[in-house]
Amino acid sequence: MKHIIKLEEAAMFGFSIYLFSLTNFDWWWYLVLILTPDIGMIGYALNTKTGALTYNLFHHKGLAIMVLCLGWLFSNSWLELSGIILFGHASLDRIFGYGLKYPDHFKHTHLGWLPGSKAES
Repeated sequence: MKHIIKLEEAAMFGFSIYLFSLTNFDWWWYLVLILTPDIGMIGYALNTKTGALTYNLFHHKGLAIMVLCLGWLFSNSWLELSGIILFGHASLDRIFGYGLKYPDHFKHTHLGWLPGSKAES
């Protein structure tokens, strides 16, 4: 089942690249910005509950799609770009098994425990 999820996420990542190709931004913008949503991990400097909240805020596909649609609605290319980057990044993360976080531990995600964690078994 995990292979199917990875394939689905790869397709969504590819879709984000396609959506980006419809914008007027140069390609280097995508390459530079694709990892910026990881700024949401800063919350883990405080505690795991805050970290999970901030991480999930920057990795929630529903919010990414909402930002993208607001960009389309208001003809705001920067909002469009932000939504595309958020969506693409979340898909890329999920290809590698990083899902939305639970507040108890960084390695506890909605996709299960990350490899190498104590509760993985």
